[in-house]
Amino acid sequence: MLKFFIPLSVAFFLCSCAPSNTAVSRINGSGETETADSIKTAKITFLELGSDGCTPCQMMRPIMEKVTENYKEKVEVIFYDVNTAAGSPKVKEYKIRVIPTQIFLDSEGKEIFRHEGFYPYENIEKLIDGWLE
Repeated sequence: MLKFFIPLSVAFFLCSCAPSNTAVSRINGSGETETADSIKTAKITFLELGSDGCTPCQMMRPIMEKVTENYKEKVEVIFYDVNTAAGSPKVKEYKIRVIPTQIFLDSEGKEIFRHEGFYPYENIEKLIDGWLE
């Protein structure tokens, strides 16, 4: 019985944490369409929505700390534990389907990028460096 449980649980873990990138397009003040690649902002808010009991979420902790350390004045990192009374309303507010989910907001609070699942620091660093003015 155990030999079937382990592969099944690994398959479930991998499927539930499959990455998904969603770049957000939007119309800027001059009527032009902006994509995540063309957006420039002075400050970024990095929202991490997860749970303390989630393994991929725990793997994101050192990454959030590294972003906080390396982008002190430019990036604000906020973690919401969606399994708490304070964090659970954020699931509906941000339309979370999978944890962890990372959402990046520009200096006006508009969403510019979203990722589901574990997200390596190197990928986050490229995004942030491309967006900061």
